[in-house]
Amino acid sequence: MTSSAEHPILIGVEGNIATLTLNRPAKLNALNYATIDGIQRHLDAIERDDAIRIVILTGTGDKAFSAGADIAGFSSSVEAGVTTAMREFVGRGQALTRRVENFPKPIIAAVNGIAFGGGCEVVEACPLAIASEQARFAKPEINLGFPPPFGGTQRLPRHIGRKRALQLILTGDSISAEEAARIGLINEVVPASRLLERTRELAATIIAKSAVAVSASLASVTRGINLPIDEGLAVEASQFAQMVHTTDIREGINAFLERRPANFSGH
Repeated sequence: MTSSAEHPILIGVEGNIATLTLNRPAKLNALNYATIDGIQRHLDAIERDDAIRIVILTGTGDKAFSAGADIAGFSSSVEAGVTTAMREFVGRGQALTRRVENFPKPIIAAVNGIAFGGGCEVVEACPLAIASEQARFAKPEINLGFPPPFGGTQRLPRHIGRKRALQLILTGDSISAEEAARIGLINEVVPASRLLERTRELAATIIAKSAVAVSASLASVTRGINLPIDEGLAVEASQFAQMVHTTDIREGINAFLERRPANFSGH
C-alpha cells in the first residue's frame, strides 16, 4: 500500500481486492478537492484493471471514515458565487457519489468511525456497507445553513424512507451503527477489530461469482430502483439478455446440472 501523509488516498491491492483508504486523519478524513479527485482517478484505473473485482473504501485510523466535506476548503468556492460553488463543490461531490453508485464493480464501504455529511453521502452511494460498532452517521449540513449537496437529499430517503431521512437531514442528529443497520443505511455491524476481515469475507463471497453477472446485477438494481416497475423490469430483462451469450451463464447452468461448483471465467 502506498503510504504517505502527502497522499489523501492510499491504495492497496491484494489479490482481486483493491482497498482505497481516505488518508487525512488530522482532518478526520474530510473530503477536500484533492481527495475527491483522487478517488475518481483511482476508480478510473480500477475500472480498467480486469484483475480487480471488488473495491473496499475505508478511512485511516479508528475515529473517522470521513467527517464530510472540508469546510475550510470549499468555503472559498461559496464566497466566489453560485457558478463557482456549483462547479467546484456541488458538481464535484455529486460526480463522486454518482460514480460510486454506478461503478461496474462492487464498492463496499468499511465504515471505521464517523461518517458525517459528505462521508455519509459516500456510504449511501456504495452498494454495500459494513460498519464497526463505534461508527456513527449524521447529516449535519443543516447546522451550516445548507442542505446536503452530494446526493444525500435523494439517496437517503430512497434507502430509509422519507420521514426517517428528513428527521436526520432537518435535525443534524447522529445515529449509531446499530441504528443505521436497523433502518437499512448499512448492511451489518461488527466489532472494530473485525471490520476489514469481515469486509474481505464479503468481498471473497462475491468474487467467487461470475464477474459479468455481478456487474449486470449492479446495473439492473441501480438503474431500475427509481423507475416504475414495468420500466425496471425492462432494465432487468436487458441485463439478462446481455448474459445469454456469455460463457459464464453456460458454466453456471452446467455446473448446477452436474452438481459441481461453477468455475466462472468472467466472460
